[in-house]
Amino acid sequence: MEQHKAWLFKAENDLKSAKKLMEGNAPVPDTAIYHAQQCAEKALKAYLSFKQRPAQWTHDVAYLVELCSEIDGSFNQLLDDAKILTPYSTAFRYPDIILEPDLEDVFEAIDRAAKVLSFSKAMIG
Repeated sequence: MEQHKAWLFKAENDLKSAKKLMEGNAPVPDTAIYHAQQCAEKALKAYLSFKQRPAQWTHDVAYLVELCSEIDGSFNQLLDDAKILTPYSTAFRYPDIILEPDLEDVFEAIDRAAKVLSFSKAMIG
């Protein structure tokens, strides 16, 4: 499988996981929001891979959007989404003062991740 397709496969599975974790009467918001962030991160890495750019081992979605924007400026429209998603790579993953995100934030993160994935797939063609 081509590298960019593998990244997309993983991004799609992260989005499916995020949605599945929020179904039913026992949602798992802390893990779901993490998978939303991972979806966006991997979708952008798919585009960079498609454009044969070196792999960036970062969880900073905003930085990945900036790298994609250097290739195609239309990625700039994802910057606000990226800034919101980036902290979810580590937030809520470890015991802290706030153990879980608000449900509204999780659903927003899932929507934003889906937007980044859809946009990235469209740019890959």
